[in-house]
Amino acid sequence: MQKFKVTFLPENLSVLAEKDKTILSAAVSAGIYINSTCGGDGICGKCKVKVNRGQVTSQPNGLISILERKDNVYLACLTSIQGDLEVTIPDSSRLHFDKLTPEELEERLSGLYSKVEDIWPQNSNFEDKVFKHSPFSSKLYLELSKPTLNDSISDLERLYRALRKYEEFPVIQTGLFNIRQLGQLLRDYDWKVTVTLGKRNNTVEIVLIEPGDTTKKNYGLCFDIGTTTISGQLVNLNSKKILGTKAAYNQQAAFGSDVITRIVHAAKPEGLSQLHKAVSSTMNEIIKELAQEHKVDLNDVNCIVCSGNTTMTHLLLNMDPAHIRKEPYVPTANFLPVLRAAEVDININSRGLLSCVPGVSSYVGGDTTAGVLSSGIYQKEEPSILIDIGTNGEIVLGNKEFLVACAASAGPAFEGSGVTSGMRASSGAIQKISIKKDDLSVKYSTIAGVKPRGICGSGYIDLLSEMLDTGIIDRSGKIKVQDKRVRQSDSGMEFIVCFKEETQDGKDIVINEADIENLKRSKGAIYAAASILVKHLGMDFSVVKKIYIAGGFGTYLDIGKAIKIGLLPDIDRSKFIFIGNSSLAGSREILLSTQAMAMADNLAAKITYFELSVDPGYMDEYSQSLFFPHTDLEKFPTVKFNG
Repeated sequence: MQKFKVTFLPENLSVLAEKDKTILSAAVSAGIYINSTCGGDGICGKCKVKVNRGQVTSQPNGLISILERKDNVYLACLTSIQGDLEVTIPDSSRLHFDKLTPEELEERLSGLYSKVEDIWPQNSNFEDKVFKHSPFSSKLYLELSKPTLNDSISDLERLYRALRKYEEFPVIQTGLFNIRQLGQLLRDYDWKVTVTLGKRNNTVEIVLIEPGDTTKKNYGLCFDIGTTTISGQLVNLNSKKILGTKAAYNQQAAFGSDVITRIVHAAKPEGLSQLHKAVSSTMNEIIKELAQEHKVDLNDVNCIVCSGNTTMTHLLLNMDPAHIRKEPYVPTANFLPVLRAAEVDININSRGLLSCVPGVSSYVGGDTTAGVLSSGIYQKEEPSILIDIGTNGEIVLGNKEFLVACAASAGPAFEGSGVTSGMRASSGAIQKISIKKDDLSVKYSTIAGVKPRGICGSGYIDLLSEMLDTGIIDRSGKIKVQDKRVRQSDSGMEFIVCFKEETQDGKDIVINEADIENLKRSKGAIYAAASILVKHLGMDFSVVKKIYIAGGFGTYLDIGKAIKIGLLPDIDRSKFIFIGNSSLAGSREILLSTQAMAMADNLAAKITYFELSVDPGYMDEYSQSLFFPHTDLEKFPTVKFNG
């Protein structure tokens, strides 16, 4: 196969690529990540590049303007290499995978610790709700009795006997590696050793045997593997103290912004290994930085607990996710055995263990199980709802008697994808917006307080609410005013939120009618799913005690504005509680307690999955939700508009 040299600027980085391969594919080979939220289908228009020299062929599309065509601008995903190329990738077309700043991290994790009294009423004993401290990995220092003619059991049996003096473990096992070194190790160190124990399914495994007393060096990690963001915490397993938290953007975004595009990519040659490498390398970078910052030897990190949706778990474990999207939508596994972290290329103690929180179905995964665990809704007398507003919107309704979950195909709009000026909740993202009615002037605040680069999810909720209030849009989402901020675009009328003079990249930040349509579908999917789930169980929202909001919106989500656009039901605002990254919180509980691990298994088995598409009323409810806030205003009695 003929190959050509492709040079990417401004890095001046070159790779050899086969003829007819796309520029997007060549960029991935070069380790350069181009924004392609549609996974290379040519429908998002995010992967624009400029071909400075060389021959290409490109499929026609309407996402490149006439002026751009004249300037040799192409979509990287639809443009095939026909000769040596020099290509410039503008910053606006790049995916940046920098670690989140402290401000961005606070945005992602806020709420985890601030409202315990709202989750557990003050008249209850919160300490009673905490699982017994019995970490996934523990260490015991042992001083074994030396063998004699009267006590001549084998070295391994002697070790097991000493362990059972501390606890009557029903089954103990260890690997051949440990057995081979055991005899000499015991004798060289006067029969004084530390054993690292891991809870492996129904068995206690001796993971490691070390000379002397190393019990103070016992660390673990918990991870939330999100479609957009991967978050990890380093935890002292003895003291339960969180030593550090880091988050980074999931590098799988280079292959698509949602799980479906990634499943499709996994079916391509090398696709599955690319996706696995993207998640494992992101995790390893977080692990490395946490260990370095807190002066922890990776050999003393003995276990990891991971939660994520079903697709993310499959990709972490390098398992084919193809059947998740094919009827009857069956994953390879929901309940996974404990395995060695090294088996999935995670860099901790070479014999360290990794556990994945069990999922419920193809579209309700371990992140939801972990969220149910950390929110505590499974112990409530009255029904509560957990809503995780993200790329995959999961909703759970229940109490101590029952738990029913569904998945809403919300799409990535509230994560910043599929909308013209959308971006993730990172530095420069507009997170709060207000518009004055008299002159339509816009005030906004950004994450980290820097010049704006785009708009994140909480910013879009504010923006839609303000545009409704000021009469800029009607309830169908059409822009209805004439103003210097309003103009015609290829995607319908658009409103300029920030003029180019105000922004980091010198480009206007806008919202157009196509963006509004995408956001409307996302909010409609979440509301319709919650509404149908409640109806399916013969209830209405008035009987719901609390609604716990999980996800990356942070403390900047304005509940009133979310209700005004019809994202959340119109009930007493005091019933809404933001709990931050509930998936990470649940993973940490499991890391620190085998009781919590057992409870997660019970919850995943107990949660009933409700398939929305089989309910005859779902499409009607969804269609009615494609207005602001809804076609039936009686469902939103407190919503008023000023426009």
